[in-house]
Amino acid sequence: MNKYSIKRLLGVCLSFALLAACTNGERTETLQSPDGQLSLTTGVKDGKAYYSLARGTEALIHPSNLGFTLKDGPLNGDFRVKDVKRTSSDETWMQPWGEEIEVRNHYNELTLNLEERSGLRRNLSVVFRLFDDGLGFRYFFPEQENLKEFVIMDEETEYALPWDARTWSIPTNGTKYYEGVYTAAPISRKDTVSTPITLEVNDSLYMTLHEANLTDYASLNLTPKGEGETAVTIRAALTPWSTGEKVFATAPFVTPWRTVIVARKPGDLILSRLMLNLNEPCRIEDTSWIEPGRYIGIWWGMHMEKYTWAQGPKHGATTANTMRYIDFAARHGFSGVLVEGWNYGWDGDWTRDGDKFSFTRAYPDYDLKKLADYARQKGLRLIAHNETGGAAVNYEQQLDSAYTLYRSLGINAVKTGYVNPMLDHKELQHSQYGVRHYRKVIETAARYGIMVDNHEPAMPSGLQRTYPNLMTQEGVRGQEYDAWSADGGNQPEHTCIIPFTRGLAGPMDFTPGTFNFTNPVYPGTRVQTTIAKQLALNVVLFSPLQMASDMIENYEGRPEFSFITSCPTTWAKTVVPDAKIGEYVVIARKDRNSENWFVGCITNRESREIKLALDFLDADASYKATLYRDSKDADYENNPYPVVISEQEVNAGTVLNLPLARGGGAAIRIEKI
Repeated sequence: MNKYSIKRLLGVCLSFALLAACTNGERTETLQSPDGQLSLTTGVKDGKAYYSLARGTEALIHPSNLGFTLKDGPLNGDFRVKDVKRTSSDETWMQPWGEEIEVRNHYNELTLNLEERSGLRRNLSVVFRLFDDGLGFRYFFPEQENLKEFVIMDEETEYALPWDARTWSIPTNGTKYYEGVYTAAPISRKDTVSTPITLEVNDSLYMTLHEANLTDYASLNLTPKGEGETAVTIRAALTPWSTGEKVFATAPFVTPWRTVIVARKPGDLILSRLMLNLNEPCRIEDTSWIEPGRYIGIWWGMHMEKYTWAQGPKHGATTANTMRYIDFAARHGFSGVLVEGWNYGWDGDWTRDGDKFSFTRAYPDYDLKKLADYARQKGLRLIAHNETGGAAVNYEQQLDSAYTLYRSLGINAVKTGYVNPMLDHKELQHSQYGVRHYRKVIETAARYGIMVDNHEPAMPSGLQRTYPNLMTQEGVRGQEYDAWSADGGNQPEHTCIIPFTRGLAGPMDFTPGTFNFTNPVYPGTRVQTTIAKQLALNVVLFSPLQMASDMIENYEGRPEFSFITSCPTTWAKTVVPDAKIGEYVVIARKDRNSENWFVGCITNRESREIKLALDFLDADASYKATLYRDSKDADYENNPYPVVISEQEVNAGTVLNLPLARGGGAAIRIEKI
């Protein structure tokens, strides 16, 4: 046989092999990001659906399995590819509030439509969207004869990582309300962890894994499948119902998006809007009533035991005390006053008997209508506190009556709380049960024109794009731990980590701004920063509703307080000039309503000098910079209070030298001349 005949025979054999593969539904498809840097490969091999991700020639995720275990059997193999659909989109949408005004949504999309080759021949689709800064994918269960109502027992999404990277995360088990300390270790050494998790692979590769558009589903956790020095596979671990099921569903049904942000610098993680882009557009037709702002609260005094939530001789939520706070807020330009402990239900063990809370009936020493009117006359509003003690059904039964009352009084914001790891004494907060409840609250609030600050939430997943009345959420170990935590309070590195972990999930109600670090209740616990760092946190930690945490008497006569009162909470633009996870963060943000910029610089327990180039300013303009910096002898442990305030003229060519004390920071207001 001559060479030509051999080649022809080989070609025929290859054609038959390809035809057989296509007949069996085994097929490989690729997708490129708009800039061509990221590439996705997906398809079916040996009946298993899979995907992989690369940046150029660098593997980011090796081939990883996709699928489910349903209550009536597996839906994770014996697949064939029915067909593939492709599309792309490039649009720009506007945020009513946020870290910038415009968001570009630019992606290429591939939908892999699968069908079982035998048995029930059920259909399942996987939708992939590839952006320049990462990947989002989700499952779609189409309406079909053999899959109507179904129960997901496990989601079998995998991430086969080519390395055992240093990973920042909090453990799922043993962590309440996501209020944990983020620690770094190789992913193989982790137990089950809650997302978002951030992987520090090398000095030019950072990745964050999370989810977007968490709707009628269980919250995502991740579990390493095994140890390995060079490769580790992690797998989805959904938060269960008390009966063991993960998700109850009816086709047609879509899951949340699984998200992978890919960045070359830590700061680029903060600037990614991938998660927001994977949520649905705004469903509130008129958003003019949604007003970001800064507020104070009758709150820190409870932690210091100067006041009580419940009735009694030290009750904090009195008419007289609230009027005092309203007067202070009006003098200093705040938009609202939060009052905790105003309503019936705080007496006794409210974490056990949360169903005794009333959200319309005020204690006798608190005149709700009078105070709402007084606040409105002063140009601000009350923020209604709705602690539920985890009694979700009780809260749902009162939503309409409570929100009707608040709306009639001009109260357009509530802070909700769920201090109980179990909702209604039976279901985990981050289960499908909890996710359904939180969504009902948000949607009901939107109908009544009420903004929500949700404490003890499900981990945020970008829902504020769809419902921008969901202003901010806790789900973070916040400033309150500096009041009573047995470990002494948040360590200086904590706020240098959370912008790259919890902060990537959405706005954080961390509540910075404590000025008095003396703790008469727990003398061994205190704020572990300098005052200058407390100021800087108002820029570094984004929240469109931001509370100045301290009692108002601790702000009197403090000139540095002027930075907090002048600092906006919503922005036109955000840049991250420099950052290193766990060590230091520098963030600059432009005010949405003026030409002014605000800068926050923070460090961990190490002192350092930051060289800040102001090249983000307009090239042809001059500015006045007011700097709030640590004094030369400042130190978070020994001398946290001294702040040096200075002014200088700057422009886009200026480089500022900013010495940061141990646990310190610098805050800068830059006003265009």
